[in-house]
Amino acid sequence: MKQFSNISTIIFDFGGVLINLDLPRCILNLKQLGIQDIEKHLSNFGQKDFFLAFEKGHIGVEEFRQEIRKSATLPLTDSQIDEAWCSFLCDIPEKKLEILTELKKKFRIVMLSNTNPLHINVSAASEFAKRGKTVSDFFDATYYSYEMKMAKPDAEIFIKLLEDEQVEPSQCLFLDDGLKNIEQADKLGIQTYYVKENEDLEFLLHPDTFI
Repeated sequence: MKQFSNISTIIFDFGGVLINLDLPRCILNLKQLGIQDIEKHLSNFGQKDFFLAFEKGHIGVEEFRQEIRKSATLPLTDSQIDEAWCSFLCDIPEKKLEILTELKKKFRIVMLSNTNPLHINVSAASEFAKRGKTVSDFFDATYYSYEMKMAKPDAEIFIKLLEDEQVEPSQCLFLDDGLKNIEQADKLGIQTYYVKENEDLEFLLHPDTFI
Protein backbone atom coordinates (compact mmCIF):
# COMPACT_ATOMS: atom_id res chain seq x y z
CA MET A 1 0.00 0.00 0.00
CA LYS A 2 1.24 3.47 -0.88
CA GLN A 3 1.66 5.80 2.10
CA PHE A 4 1.63 9.57 2.28
CA SER A 5 3.21 11.68 4.99
CA ASN A 6 2.59 15.17 6.34
CA ILE A 7 -0.54 15.73 4.20
CA SER A 8 -2.81 18.65 5.02
CA THR A 9 -4.63 19.06 1.68
CA ILE A 10 -6.05 16.46 -0.70
CA ILE A 11 -6.64 17.61 -4.30
CA PHE A 12 -9.06 15.57 -6.37
CA ASP A 13 -9.60 15.57 -10.09
CA PHE A 14 -13.33 15.22 -10.84
CA GLY A 15 -14.03 13.37 -14.11
CA GLY A 16 -12.87 9.76 -14.02
CA VAL A 17 -11.77 10.01 -10.39
CA LEU A 18 -15.01 10.91 -8.61
CA ILE A 19 -17.69 11.09 -11.30
CA ASN A 20 -17.87 8.29 -13.86
CA LEU A 21 -17.39 9.22 -17.50
CA ASP A 22 -18.91 7.74 -20.65
CA LEU A 23 -17.05 9.20 -23.61
CA PRO A 24 -18.43 6.66 -26.13
CA ARG A 25 -21.99 7.63 -25.17
CA CYS A 26 -21.19 11.32 -25.56
CA ILE A 27 -19.56 10.75 -28.96
CA LEU A 28 -22.55 8.68 -30.14
CA ASN A 29 -24.99 11.36 -29.01
CA LEU A 30 -23.03 14.11 -30.74
CA LYS A 31 -22.81 12.04 -33.92
CA GLN A 32 -26.58 11.61 -33.85
CA LEU A 33 -26.77 15.41 -33.94
CA GLY A 34 -24.85 15.33 -37.22
CA ILE A 35 -21.26 15.85 -35.99
CA GLN A 36 -19.35 13.04 -37.65
CA ASP A 37 -15.71 13.87 -36.89
CA ILE A 38 -16.14 14.38 -33.17
CA GLU A 39 -13.39 11.92 -32.14
CA LYS A 40 -10.67 14.25 -33.37
CA HIS A 41 -11.75 16.80 -30.77
CA LEU A 42 -12.46 14.65 -27.71
CA SER A 43 -10.75 12.14 -25.42
CA ASN A 44 -11.06 11.18 -21.76
CA PHE A 45 -7.76 12.90 -21.01
CA GLY A 46 -7.91 16.06 -23.04
CA GLN A 47 -9.91 18.13 -25.47
CA LYS A 48 -8.83 19.96 -28.63
CA ASP A 49 -9.87 22.93 -30.72
CA PHE A 50 -13.04 24.73 -29.56
CA PHE A 51 -13.66 22.08 -26.89
CA LEU A 52 -10.31 23.02 -25.32
CA ALA A 53 -11.13 26.72 -25.71
CA PHE A 54 -14.38 26.07 -23.83
CA GLU A 55 -12.51 24.21 -21.10
CA LYS A 56 -10.03 27.07 -20.71
CA GLY A 57 -12.77 29.67 -20.57
CA HIS A 58 -11.70 31.33 -23.83
CA ILE A 59 -15.22 30.92 -25.18
CA GLY A 60 -18.51 30.86 -23.29
CA VAL A 61 -21.56 28.61 -23.48
CA GLU A 62 -23.21 30.46 -26.37
CA GLU A 63 -20.03 30.47 -28.44
CA PHE A 64 -19.54 26.76 -27.72
CA ARG A 65 -23.05 26.00 -28.94
CA GLN A 66 -22.43 28.00 -32.11
CA GLU A 67 -19.25 26.01 -32.78
CA ILE A 68 -21.23 22.79 -32.36
CA ARG A 69 -23.79 24.06 -34.83
CA LYS A 70 -21.05 24.89 -37.36
CA SER A 71 -19.84 21.28 -37.14
CA ALA A 72 -23.30 19.72 -37.37
CA THR A 73 -25.28 18.74 -40.42
CA LEU A 74 -28.63 19.25 -38.65
CA PRO A 75 -30.31 22.31 -37.11
CA LEU A 76 -29.90 22.04 -33.33
CA THR A 77 -31.56 23.55 -30.29
CA ASP A 78 -29.64 24.60 -27.19
CA SER A 79 -31.18 21.77 -25.19
CA GLN A 80 -30.15 19.15 -27.78
CA ILE A 81 -26.55 20.36 -27.64
CA ASP A 82 -26.47 20.59 -23.85
CA GLU A 83 -28.00 17.14 -23.37
CA ALA A 84 -25.57 15.47 -25.76
CA TRP A 85 -22.53 17.23 -24.31
CA CYS A 86 -23.54 16.58 -20.72
CA SER A 87 -23.99 12.86 -21.40
CA PHE A 88 -20.18 12.67 -21.04
CA LEU A 89 -20.62 12.74 -17.25
CA CYS A 90 -22.57 9.98 -15.50
CA ASP A 91 -22.92 9.28 -11.77
CA ILE A 92 -20.86 9.75 -8.62
CA PRO A 93 -20.75 6.48 -6.64
CA GLU A 94 -22.22 6.91 -3.18
CA LYS A 95 -19.14 5.34 -1.61
CA LYS A 96 -16.91 8.07 -3.03
CA LEU A 97 -19.07 10.76 -1.47
CA GLU A 98 -18.83 8.92 1.84
CA ILE A 99 -15.04 8.89 1.45
CA LEU A 100 -14.99 12.64 0.79
CA THR A 101 -17.15 13.25 3.85
CA GLU A 102 -14.81 11.27 6.10
CA LEU A 103 -11.64 12.83 4.68
CA LYS A 104 -13.05 16.33 5.11
CA LYS A 105 -13.04 15.77 8.86
CA LYS A 106 -9.23 15.54 8.83
CA PHE A 107 -7.98 17.29 5.69
CA ARG A 108 -8.70 20.29 3.49
CA ILE A 109 -10.47 18.84 0.43
CA VAL A 110 -10.02 20.59 -2.91
CA MET A 111 -11.19 19.87 -6.47
CA LEU A 112 -8.96 20.69 -9.46
CA SER A 113 -10.79 19.95 -12.69
CA ASN A 114 -10.39 20.61 -16.38
CA THR A 115 -14.05 21.31 -17.05
CA ASN A 116 -16.60 23.73 -18.46
CA PRO A 117 -19.72 25.50 -17.19
CA LEU A 118 -22.18 23.05 -18.73
CA HIS A 119 -20.56 20.01 -17.12
CA ILE A 120 -20.27 21.73 -13.74
CA ASN A 121 -23.54 23.65 -13.63
CA VAL A 122 -25.68 20.96 -15.28
CA SER A 123 -24.20 17.46 -14.91
CA ALA A 124 -22.28 17.87 -11.65
CA ALA A 125 -24.85 20.12 -9.97
CA SER A 126 -27.69 17.73 -10.71
CA GLU A 127 -25.68 14.78 -9.41
CA PHE A 128 -25.07 16.49 -6.06
CA ALA A 129 -28.66 17.77 -5.98
CA LYS A 130 -29.97 14.18 -6.07
CA ARG A 131 -28.75 13.94 -2.49
CA GLY A 132 -29.90 17.39 -1.47
CA LYS A 133 -26.30 18.59 -1.53
CA THR A 134 -24.05 20.98 -3.43
CA VAL A 135 -20.38 20.68 -4.32
CA SER A 136 -19.47 22.88 -1.34
CA ASP A 137 -20.81 20.23 1.03
CA PHE A 138 -17.92 17.99 -0.01
CA PHE A 139 -15.15 20.42 -1.01
CA ASP A 140 -13.51 23.29 0.84
CA ALA A 141 -12.51 24.87 -2.47
CA THR A 142 -12.96 24.21 -6.19
CA TYR A 143 -10.59 25.16 -9.00
CA TYR A 144 -12.12 24.94 -12.47
CA SER A 145 -10.07 25.36 -15.64
CA TYR A 146 -12.69 27.52 -17.37
CA GLU A 147 -12.73 29.97 -14.46
CA MET A 148 -8.94 30.06 -14.09
CA LYS A 149 -8.31 30.39 -17.85
CA MET A 150 -5.69 27.63 -17.59
CA ALA A 151 -5.73 23.84 -17.60
CA LYS A 152 -3.86 20.74 -16.54
CA PRO A 153 -1.20 19.58 -17.24
CA ASP A 154 0.27 23.09 -17.46
CA ALA A 155 2.33 23.92 -14.38
CA GLU A 156 0.67 27.32 -13.97
CA ILE A 157 -2.64 25.88 -12.80
CA PHE A 158 -0.97 23.89 -10.03
CA ILE A 159 1.14 26.86 -8.98
CA LYS A 160 -1.94 29.09 -8.81
CA LEU A 161 -3.77 26.56 -6.66
CA LEU A 162 -0.83 26.25 -4.26
CA GLU A 163 -0.59 30.03 -3.99
CA ASP A 164 -4.31 30.43 -3.32
CA GLU A 165 -4.34 27.61 -0.78
CA GLN A 166 -1.15 28.92 0.85
CA VAL A 167 0.14 25.38 1.18
CA GLU A 168 3.48 23.74 0.44
CA PRO A 169 3.50 21.24 -2.44
CA SER A 170 4.84 18.49 -0.17
CA GLN A 171 1.79 18.83 2.07
CA CYS A 172 -0.62 18.05 -0.79
CA LEU A 173 -1.83 14.76 -2.18
CA PHE A 174 -3.13 15.00 -5.76
CA LEU A 175 -5.31 12.25 -7.28
CA ASP A 176 -5.88 12.19 -11.04
CA ASP A 177 -6.55 9.66 -13.79
CA GLY A 178 -4.33 11.47 -16.32
CA LEU A 179 -0.67 10.48 -16.33
CA LYS A 180 0.49 13.81 -17.76
CA ASN A 181 -1.25 15.61 -14.94
CA ILE A 182 0.36 13.33 -12.36
CA GLU A 183 3.79 13.81 -13.92
CA GLN A 184 3.47 17.59 -13.80
CA ALA A 185 2.39 17.56 -10.17
CA ASP A 186 5.32 15.29 -9.32
CA LYS A 187 7.72 17.79 -10.87
CA LEU A 188 6.36 20.49 -8.57
CA GLY A 189 6.92 18.39 -5.47
CA ILE A 190 3.29 17.43 -4.89
CA GLN A 191 2.64 13.92 -3.59
CA THR A 192 0.51 12.07 -6.14
CA TYR A 193 -1.63 9.02 -6.74
CA TYR A 194 -2.56 7.80 -10.21
CA VAL A 195 -6.19 6.62 -10.19
CA LYS A 196 -6.93 3.57 -12.33
CA GLU A 197 -10.18 3.13 -14.22
CA ASN A 198 -13.11 2.34 -11.91
CA GLU A 199 -10.90 2.44 -8.81
CA ASP A 200 -13.01 2.75 -5.65
CA LEU A 201 -10.52 4.88 -3.62
CA GLU A 202 -11.31 3.03 -0.39
CA PHE A 203 -7.58 2.92 0.41
CA LEU A 204 -7.90 6.59 1.40
CA LEU A 205 -9.74 5.53 4.56
CA HIS A 206 -7.21 2.87 5.54
CA PRO A 207 -5.52 3.85 8.82
CA ASP A 208 -2.03 3.26 7.38
CA THR A 209 -2.43 5.43 4.26
CA PHE A 210 -1.57 8.72 5.97
CA ILE A 211 1.40 8.73 8.34
